[in-house]
Amino acid sequence: MRLLSLEGKLAAAMASAAALAAGLTAALLVWLPLPWAAAVVAFAVVLPVAMLAARLMARPVVELIRALSGSAVAFRDGDFSFSIADRRRDEMGDLVAAHNQLGQVLREQRRGLVERELMLDTLVQHSPTAMVLIESGGHVVHANLAARALLNHGRALNGERFDAIVADAPEQLGAALADREDRLFSAEIDGEEETFHLSQRDFKLQGRAHRMVMLRRMTRELSRQEVATWKKVIRVISHEINNSLAPISSLSHSGRELARRGDIARLATVFETIEDRARHLESFIQGYARFARLPQPQPQAVAWAPLLEALAAQYAFTPAGPPPAEPGWFDRTQIEQVLINLLKNAHEAGGPPEGVELRVSRSGRELRIDVRDRGPGMSETVLAHALLPFYSTKRSGSGLGLSLAREIAEAHGGRVQLANRVDGGLEVSLLLPQPD
Repeated sequence: MRLLSLEGKLAAAMASAAALAAGLTAALLVWLPLPWAAAVVAFAVVLPVAMLAARLMARPVVELIRALSGSAVAFRDGDFSFSIADRRRDEMGDLVAAHNQLGQVLREQRRGLVERELMLDTLVQHSPTAMVLIESGGHVVHANLAARALLNHGRALNGERFDAIVADAPEQLGAALADREDRLFSAEIDGEEETFHLSQRDFKLQGRAHRMVMLRRMTRELSRQEVATWKKVIRVISHEINNSLAPISSLSHSGRELARRGDIARLATVFETIEDRARHLESFIQGYARFARLPQPQPQAVAWAPLLEALAAQYAFTPAGPPPAEPGWFDRTQIEQVLINLLKNAHEAGGPPEGVELRVSRSGRELRIDVRDRGPGMSETVLAHALLPFYSTKRSGSGLGLSLAREIAEAHGGRVQLANRVDGGLEVSLLLPQPD
């Protein structure tokens, strides 16, 4: 049963005090002739009693308010274990019940958040992708086990400056991490060549700018993809050979019948068709043979002006700065073919023709040739597989252009890097070692 409300209790107390004062005044009028004197004496007696009663009534309320104030401070500090024991069945009791229910909800939410955070931390820590979270000041605030195994010589990364970690990393890995673009690159780790896919994202965490760096080892994935690709190549070659041999066999039979009948006039058409199918098959096989039998490069000094003029005659481009003063050192025939393929791809990327750029620069003992476009760029999946042999997103593409560029660059002791540009488009970089 619900007790009288606080408002009712206060009204009852005031009514009781007024009735007591009135009764006492009436009794005093017998002894005191003046009514005002009797009233003063009555209220002088009743007032301390009323004040004492009001104080006694207010004490539980004050204590409850103090408890609620302490609970609010605990909630503010993230401590939701605070609850109040009170069996009042009035408005203050309702407030206590609502407070305890709120604490229970907050405790359950906190427990759920802790469990989810623990699960996410376990997933991140044991992920094969190296993850490093960097705050706006350049310090590492979080790094998983894969990042610790790859960077900083296995030591903890938290609290360290990321630029110092990058400077201490292997050369190719450090150069890629210093760049803010997504890319596929190779680096020597523990004496073995490893291929990585780098992606970086900027976002705000608790109102402050942060950057997430993610490094995914692609070596095993590329090996699996290469096996799958070779199986695909075998199927493609078998299909193409069968498509050519079947009509050749049929036409040979028809030609033999025509010769037996003496129909010489129709034999010319049969032989022309056989020759056409044989020529197509030869062209198809030679395309794959050239990729498989890449000759050893013959480096020599190459002047830039004639090479750039020859490239511009094939596909127009905008020079992004002057070339180095000293000549390049590479096999001109092979590198020229690579650059022609890259410029052709840039023009077919879908961007404006004037957005195709070619830049030649040199840093120390390394020559860098960048071919850029303003197309849509590549998705992360395509970026990770673009250098695989026979991988192509074009309907009629052979998938040999970028893989051939990679083979030629590696034959020169260099490498090829792919990166999406910040303002849209793709940048393909050819890096070649140069003599002193």
